[in-house]
Amino acid sequence: MNYEWLNKNSNNKNIIVFFGGWGQSKSPFENNFSDYDILMFYDYETFEEINFDFSNYEKKYLIAWSMGVFVCNYYYEIFKDFNKLTAINGTQKPIDDVFGIPEIIYNLTVENFNELSCTKFIKKMAPSISSQDYCTRTINELRNELIAIRDLKPINFLKFDKAIISEKDKIIPALNQQNWWRMQNVQIIKLENAPHYIFNLYNNWSDLI
Repeated sequence: MNYEWLNKNSNNKNIIVFFGGWGQSKSPFENNFSDYDILMFYDYETFEEINFDFSNYEKKYLIAWSMGVFVCNYYYEIFKDFNKLTAINGTQKPIDDVFGIPEIIYNLTVENFNELSCTKFIKKMAPSISSQDYCTRTINELRNELIAIRDLKPINFLKFDKAIISEKDKIIPALNQQNWWRMQNVQIIKLENAPHYIFNLYNNWSDLI
């Protein structure tokens, strides 16, 4: 797993920790303005310990998108006491016929993964950005990340406060997302015409909290 500071200022008293989705670099998320420190985690081929001290921040927020909504639960003890947690187009059971991507579709994606299928996937996920801008890693690395996410077994689930769901999501069906978050009694905000990737619709990270 990798990390990048999207914004860092020694005077900031508040932080947003952001878990990106599968296959990412920081580039699709750098242009959003923020007066918070923003720490992004991505690249889930491996899952190392997180060695950051967040105790000096007055307010701590977690925003997770797509597969990041699942991965962040692996670090439950670190984030369980954050002030607010927001999920975007993801669930805590992302490979599931009822609550996520149907299992057969996910497994076929892994088995048949190549450059063409990767490009098609990114086009469905984020029509507004190119595959080159979205990710710079190799096909083997991306396939390994899909497998690592499938094999991950968090012990506990974090308690999210809000779930943002795109009704035009072509990656994780919106109905399946709603199935999961309604069962968790989480506030749901629906975006009628938005795709899986929504970050071009917001100018400021604070709008997602």
